[in-house]
Amino acid sequence: MQKLSVSIVIPCLNELAYIEKCVRSTQEQTYKEAPISVFVVDGLSTDGTREIVKQLSTEYPSVNLIDNPDRFTPKALNLGIEASSTDVVIILGAHAEIAPDFVERNVAHLKADKRIGCAGGVIRNVYENETAEVIGLAMSSPFGVGNARFRTGGKKGPVDTVAFGAYRREALNEIGLFDLDLVRNQDDELNYRLTKAGWKIFFDPEIKSEYYVRSSYARLFKQYRQYGYWKVYVNKKHNAVTSVRQLIPFFFVAYMALALVVAFIPSIGLSPVVLGAFLWFLAGITATILVKTPSSKYSGVLFTFLILHASYGIGYGQGIWQFLILGKSPSKAGKKLTR
Repeated sequence: MQKLSVSIVIPCLNELAYIEKCVRSTQEQTYKEAPISVFVVDGLSTDGTREIVKQLSTEYPSVNLIDNPDRFTPKALNLGIEASSTDVVIILGAHAEIAPDFVERNVAHLKADKRIGCAGGVIRNVYENETAEVIGLAMSSPFGVGNARFRTGGKKGPVDTVAFGAYRREALNEIGLFDLDLVRNQDDELNYRLTKAGWKIFFDPEIKSEYYVRSSYARLFKQYRQYGYWKVYVNKKHNAVTSVRQLIPFFFVAYMALALVVAFIPSIGLSPVVLGAFLWFLAGITATILVKTPSSKYSGVLFTFLILHASYGIGYGQGIWQFLILGKSPSKAGKKLTR
């Protein structure tokens, strides 16, 4: 059977606390059929990250440092992919560590089915503060993030997207690399093109990685507002709704906004607002219980659900207004990342 060469691309910017553990995890793999090369694509970090990577490159000759002066994630990903020449390219986050059999399991699926263009698995979050733990509980629920199996888990099989995907070079050559116009959603957009071209994306919960999470509610709101905003831009570029689940938060926000407006009509009043809030709360508390939330964290998880739905829905509405109704391009403020 053909031996597949593998490279791992890690976009990076000021990740001193995490980059060493991330890179070392790529060097402790059980996959021995061919060398694994690593490309850390750094946005000119100033916190000592670059020095750590250079030190690791002397210890592991397969580790390479590439400069990314533009500091945009899709540019970093493309630089890393273009610098490699392997059969398989794995996209990894600098906050992540991969299990020792991560590469081996991914490659096994790519070998088993020639129509699998990308394989991936499940992320286990490692929480570095209490807020991050609460947010992680909410994001492990389908009520919070839809049917994203790489977050919620589930049985192996075809999906529409994965995190830290292992991409077949042949597939990338066919569909092209990451879209440089996209500050967010660039991985979802690439995966949409992949499946549209007839390739499969395969999820296996036995493919495991860990991701170190430090977060705040304010950062989460900004992040998911951007996800919603940029999703509309992706839809416009492809003239299609790339996934149905993206519409639900927008419909929720639109309904509640309309309900508040019509509440000023005496014959209607607050009934629609109360009904919408009650149904959302009922679904939210059920989801909170299902993810085995400690009772002391119920309010935090419910609040996180509200942030996820409201921020994404608001961002989606902003995107509809700017991209579809006004026909404008992304604003400078919209292009500013909020990591």
